[in-house]
Amino acid sequence: MQSSVVLFALLAASMPSAWAAADAVAATPPMGWNSWDSYGTTVTEAEVRANADYMAQHLKQHGWQYVVIDIQWSEPNAQAHGYRPGAQLAMDEYGRLIPAVNRFPSSAGGRGFRPLADYIHGLGLRFGIHIMRGIPRQAVKANLPVFGSKARASDIADTASVCPWNTDMYGVDLSRPGAQDYYDSILKLYAGWGVDYIKADDIARPAHREEIAALHRAIGKTGRPIVLSLSPGPAMIKDVAFLQENANMWRISDDFWDDWKALRLNFILMSIWSGVGRPGAWPDADMLPLGRIGIRAERGEPRMTRFTRDEQRTLISLWSIAQAPLMFGGDLPSNDDFTLSLISNDEVLAVDQHGSRGGAFAEGGDSVVWTAEGPGANEKYVAVFNVGEAGPIDVRVAWAALKLPERCVVRDLWEREDIGAIPGGYTFRAGPHGSGIYKITAAKN
Repeated sequence: MQSSVVLFALLAASMPSAWAAADAVAATPPMGWNSWDSYGTTVTEAEVRANADYMAQHLKQHGWQYVVIDIQWSEPNAQAHGYRPGAQLAMDEYGRLIPAVNRFPSSAGGRGFRPLADYIHGLGLRFGIHIMRGIPRQAVKANLPVFGSKARASDIADTASVCPWNTDMYGVDLSRPGAQDYYDSILKLYAGWGVDYIKADDIARPAHREEIAALHRAIGKTGRPIVLSLSPGPAMIKDVAFLQENANMWRISDDFWDDWKALRLNFILMSIWSGVGRPGAWPDADMLPLGRIGIRAERGEPRMTRFTRDEQRTLISLWSIAQAPLMFGGDLPSNDDFTLSLISNDEVLAVDQHGSRGGAFAEGGDSVVWTAEGPGANEKYVAVFNVGEAGPIDVRVAWAALKLPERCVVRDLWEREDIGAIPGGYTFRAGPHGSGIYKITAAKN
């Protein structure tokens, strides 16, 4: 089946005025593991350590580095498949959440996440946690003092600003004295624990600009290089300049699970943000629900991902050509050989980490073509997708359209082999929901 390809140009809604320094925090899209897709609100210290051990042994050499504990780590009685309304959370005398000791025993005695962070750092990895926007409602009810401030919790809480799906927090009114002090205090605590990555939730849809900026300022005051990731999505493209200046990652989709329709939607959402990513600031298409997920998660029962093998490659190809953060959601110790092969292919990962300006290039019928700039001169990355139910389909890409010389070498990155030096262009083939990702380099004379 032959597909015609209609070329189109995407005009960026807003382009960065200057690129961040290459040595910035999150100079390349962060790569790591997050507990949400497997364990929801209930992950334990033993499970975090097991996933960190696997990453250190199998993935660190491929660039994976962050180990992130998602929501409700301060709740002793967290439940699978959702949130407990009115949950009682562990906190200190200043209203700052601390780990639930029954789930994270090394935190006993006021040590917080420091021992666990030290363990992860000892593996050569980095440690992250999830937080919710605002101040705990428990702290407001008890009117606890704000660390380092004359204010108390009730002085800074905006009780009308609440999360629609979680009852833990009130928003913080940054116009009130002591409000910035509260965000400074929690970041001081987290930095003292050795936190390298913060996923801040209930803050990006819509963009709570004052509280995002407060977190950004508080991180700066710690002097520690901490990645700031904003959730949930979709964020709005009109906020791009603000997000680039105040965060390292921001979600452009709602929670992403193992469903083809959701993956198809992300083609559209990611194309809206084409070319926006830059060192230190990356649109985030959410976690990779691959491998064994749903163990005690919000959605579904324990399972291997519902994505087919072709769909799994399509997912990784799309995230990589778009230079999206790669946060794996499956339980790493449960990986089979195929799942490991998806996330340890250095040639595919190089597209994500060292490509630039990835975006939609052409679309027609069931075929979609994305391209990105390679790090070398006369070098491009090309990803070809069949988003339809039939196939295989053939998709022709001309080197002239890529502004490359007449004769180019085509390398198949999934198969890690050269196809050959090809004149004029190449006809790629992709099966239903399938894809390929390639490096195209000018042939040497």
